[in-house]
Amino acid sequence: MEASTGPGGTVFLHGLGGTARYWQAEEGAGHLPADAVLVDLYGFGRSPRPFRPYTLDAHLSALEPVVAEHAPTVLVGHSLGAALALAYAARRPAEVRGLVLIGLPSYGGPEGARRWFRPAPRGWFLTNMALSAVACVATRRLLGPFLPLILRDVPPQVARDLVEHNAMSSTTSLWNVLYRHDPADDLERLPARIPVLFIHGADDTTAPVEAVRRLAARRPGSRLLVLPGVDHHPWLRVPETCAAVIGDWKTEVVSAPHRR
Repeated sequence: MEASTGPGGTVFLHGLGGTARYWQAEEGAGHLPADAVLVDLYGFGRSPRPFRPYTLDAHLSALEPVVAEHAPTVLVGHSLGAALALAYAARRPAEVRGLVLIGLPSYGGPEGARRWFRPAPRGWFLTNMALSAVACVATRRLLGPFLPLILRDVPPQVARDLVEHNAMSSTTSLWNVLYRHDPADDLERLPARIPVLFIHGADDTTAPVEAVRRLAARRPGSRLLVLPGVDHHPWLRVPETCAAVIGDWKTEVVSAPHRR
């Protein structure tokens, strides 16, 4: 697993199909904290990509050396990275001071994912493992060089990085971490002393905002910021707002004397 070295320990975990460069795209780079540690998740970017099933445990084992080196740390995750951050903190709470979960997907299982995605045409690809794998291979081999021209709603470097994985790391991570695993279970296991900040786009069509509202309501002391007019990528759309909220929250909640 690749990570940039830095003076501190706020560890950033990207989403499915992303790389560590997701956080540095365009205006985002200027809003990263000085202690940012940017990670390429197992199977993505410059990290190893063995052609094998990617389980939750495999992802967490790959994360352990990076997080442990900077512990106790704040984990900031987007989408897949948010699910992994929460799962890691639930299992190794001594290493985590706080969680920022951006666009956390919570479907309640594979059937919940099917109900959420199937009304849209892309849902048939997202909720069928074989079709997902075929779409991944076709995108990487046929469309890769043209993605910055096709996907005009994300920065070019984010579009280019959508091929920095393989069909196994993308598809099995989707199913094993996001569909077959319920983040609500991890939230129940998380010690009360670990503060949680949820950031979600009100127009997110990938991760249902109402599911996150329910999670936040079940977690006393957690905070939820819903950004109007924002989709599944708050950090790309309004990085200044996200960075300011995270910075204020870290100062007020994570670094408060009673949390140490």
